[in-house]
Amino acid sequence: MSAYAFWGAIEVGLVFSLVALAVYLSFRVLRFPDLTVDGSFPLGAAVCATLISMGWDPFAATAMAFLAGALAGALTGWLNVGLRIMDLLAGILVMIALYSINLRIMGRPNVPLIMEPTVFNAFQSEGLDDMLLRPAILLVVVIAAKLLLDAFLRSQMGLAMRATGANPRMARAQGVPTGGVVVIGLALSNALCALGGALFAQSQGGADISMGIGTIVIGLAAVIVGESLFHSRRLVWMTLAVIIGAVLYRFFVALALNADMIGLEAQDLNLITAVLVTIALVVPMLRRRRRS
Repeated sequence: MSAYAFWGAIEVGLVFSLVALAVYLSFRVLRFPDLTVDGSFPLGAAVCATLISMGWDPFAATAMAFLAGALAGALTGWLNVGLRIMDLLAGILVMIALYSINLRIMGRPNVPLIMEPTVFNAFQSEGLDDMLLRPAILLVVVIAAKLLLDAFLRSQMGLAMRATGANPRMARAQGVPTGGVVVIGLALSNALCALGGALFAQSQGGADISMGIGTIVIGLAAVIVGESLFHSRRLVWMTLAVIIGAVLYRFFVALALNADMIGLEAQDLNLITAVLVTIALVVPMLRRRRRS
């Protein structure tokens, strides 16, 4: 594997670490099978790329993408809590709607950012190669997101969210407004996912309407890979595990695609994903059987 492919895999893995944190929050903390992320990821990219192409500051455009993702997640929560639509179906409905909304926002299937300023340009330095600069910036963003999420989940609202996911009936008996907690949790989850989409668009040089396909699978793969490596139930280690899982997942994908002896190509990406997730699910089961 070349140095360019290696650092490119690390860069994309760090972007999808934000998606992994979002999926961990919805699937593991809230126990909510949220498929909205397949729409909120390209939503963040669409909002950010469109605003930057209109002359907005890249940091302001990224912040607006974060807020747009929060609105999408809150809408899913409202459909589930307010209109009593099944959780899985609520996410599917918003995901489908976001496809048309993203096309409306961009006005066309893709928005290029090759010649536009991005958040990475603000930190460019003569002594640091751009190939190393972007992973370094993304690492800082991911660490900040992890620390903030850890602090939030330790707060009173975060504990209420964890209680809602663990046992909603008991949480309601303790006076926790579980409906509002679900809405807030999904809003935060999809905001993180949209932030990842905004950074991905600026990193890859544009936003595309199809860039969200399979986002939920990548997020789940990162969570499963991370949990198979770290068996601790402590929150600080679990959030670290999903970040490492996302980076390792993208590294293994890049390694498989760049291994000449295997003969895999870009169209085999979904096959590689299926194989990696299967291995991550089977290995812990084999370990438990060996111990028993």
